Amino acid sequence: VTFRFFVTKMSELASGPVNGSHSNGAADVMSDGEIPYDYDLLVIGGGSGGLACSKEAAHLGKRVAVCDFVSPSPQGTTWGLGGTCVNVGCIPKKLMHQSALLSEAVQDSEHYGWEPHPNLKHSWTKLIEGIQDHIGSLNWGYKVALRTAGVEYLNMKSSFVDPHTVACKDRKGKEVRKTAANFVIAVGCRPKYPDIPGAKEYGITSDDLFSLPNPPGKTLVVGASYIALECGGFLSSLGFETHIMARSVFLRGFDQELAEMIASYMEDHGSNMIRQCIPTKLEKLDSGRVKCTYKHLLSGMELSDDFDTVLFAIGREACTNTLGLDSAGVRVDMETGKIDAEAEQSNVPHIYAIGDVLLGKPELTPVAIQAGKLLAQRMFGGGTTQMDYVNVPTTVFTPLEYGCCGLSEEVAATKYGEDDIEVYLSYFKPLEWTLPHRDDNRCFAKIITRTSDSERVVGFHILAPNAGEITQGYSVAIKCGMTKEHLDATVGIHPTIAEEFTTMAITKRSGRDAKKTGC
Repeated sequence: VTFRFFVTKMSELASGPVNGSHSNGAADVMSDGEIPYDYDLLVIGGGSGGLACSKEAAHLGKRVAVCDFVSPSPQGTTWGLGGTCVNVGCIPKKLMHQSALLSEAVQDSEHYGWEPHPNLKHSWTKLIEGIQDHIGSLNWGYKVALRTAGVEYLNMKSSFVDPHTVACKDRKGKEVRKTAANFVIAVGCRPKYPDIPGAKEYGITSDDLFSLPNPPGKTLVVGASYIALECGGFLSSLGFETHIMARSVFLRGFDQELAEMIASYMEDHGSNMIRQCIPTKLEKLDSGRVKCTYKHLLSGMELSDDFDTVLFAIGREACTNTLGLDSAGVRVDMETGKIDAEAEQSNVPHIYAIGDVLLGKPELTPVAIQAGKLLAQRMFGGGTTQMDYVNVPTTVFTPLEYGCCGLSEEVAATKYGEDDIEVYLSYFKPLEWTLPHRDDNRCFAKIITRTSDSERVVGFHILAPNAGEITQGYSVAIKCGMTKEHLDATVGIHPTIAEEFTTMAITKRSGRDAKKTGC
């Protein structure tokens, strides 16, 4: 006990905040035995951010280990190394989205001269097999990458015993203890379940959907998040009767004008929206279906319907409650369980956090990867560059993709005032939609500029096919301080969707019709 107290105190004296507003306080393993830690850095969590951070630290010559353990979902689903994005998030979601887009392409193909195939049909089983095979190859690749980098991989569940020690348990319950000079918490989040009877017994989440062995059939998606709309969108496009139950607004935190456009488009293309309702109970029927009883919030009326699958997408919660953070002295936000860290550093100087577990930061894989690399460089490589969480681009992969970078119109108006922003907008129809006679003016472009700052672009939004690819390109220009004048001076590539931003002239305050005719 006396030695452990001495070790802890010595580390606290040696450690300090990381470069930036802090000084570099990462403690190294002492070769002379004064502080005989097992590792310079132990990363808890083997997702994208944790892996990036651990490999970067190892490349800088440090002794590094990664502890990663996936607790089964209530339905028993588990997965391999790589975290949410690879196993039950971005990767399988984008592949499902692509399958749904191909369904639309098949419908359009006849208008482009292709003869329809009489026996063309979709196989859910084949899609799942392909997705899981690809994920399996990625899991293996991550293990190889860790081994190549010299990072020790511990497939164990870990929790703090004291500020420099974690207890690690394997699947059989065997425990070992590991010590480290520094820790990075990168455990991410898991889906929430509503506190209603039958939710965990009969409902599933995105943790389960992408390995579901049988077709989901008639599906109820509960939630208005981007995960809810993405899953509801591709299930509907794949031919499954899909109902989306939303308590209030769609895509809270995103630009609400575009959020409503997405919901409207999905509703017009087969998704059934159940608005201002919440589920109150799930029951298993003799038929095998799940009966969902739900309540309309305005009228108080109780309704019910039967479904083959009920998918909850009502938000995510940080996986910190089993980490023993109190034993390490790390403070967490009581409401969310997330860690409030300045420059990724917690209130305990040698314990850091990256990714979704951080309070008030974007829950995006590339953000975690970038933050993890930069943190390792500051801790062990003399780096000074901080993670920039401003103007991070993202895309919602709904049937009609929504890409954005910067502020929503609501936030921009609150931050700068209505009189200091200008909103440019344009409705349009991609050339590719003309032969199949798809919807006119359902695609939408919007930029928000700050008038007093040379009309610098503070918000970029697009609802269109390939919105993710378009947004990625423009986000570089936004990082460089793009103004409306820069856009006006740029020659567009014709005929493309991206050129829309080089010809925008109609402002919202003008009241003019922003819909397009012709090319």
